[in-house]
Amino acid sequence: MPSMMPSIQWPAIPGSRKIMVVDDETVIADSLALIFSSNGYDVRTAYSAEQALEMLEEWRPNLAIIDVVLPGMNGIEFAIFLKASYPDVHFLLFSGQPGTGGMLEEAKMKGHLFEIMAKPLHPTFMLSTVANMLCAPPTNLGGQVPN
Repeated sequence: MPSMMPSIQWPAIPGSRKIMVVDDETVIADSLALIFSSNGYDVRTAYSAEQALEMLEEWRPNLAIIDVVLPGMNGIEFAIFLKASYPDVHFLLFSGQPGTGGMLEEAKMKGHLFEIMAKPLHPTFMLSTVANMLCAPPTNLGGQVPN
């Protein structure tokens, strides 16, 4: 007899999906890494966009979780680079800082639209969001501004 329960598709087979966490707050980056690795993802952390750029030379994630406010290159600049250089990589921008509107406007003037999720995000919400993103083609919660 067939089950009446809906089928759930889990996008992560342990070790099959790679996630890069980019956040200068080490406690947040390490906590996210622990949450995702405990759920079967292959996770690496970078504490700056520059460190993430170096990591990309040897290891490519399926998805990057990027803090917007980073020292040096900010998260939006890194997301623009990631989108241009690795279009198959999904990304999710998030921030705990209220002053990211100026960065969004600057990106928009350069032709990029992004959404930023507000920290803190509940782990269950993060896991669900990432799972949904990995099931879909990369849109990166942002894109080009229409001409």
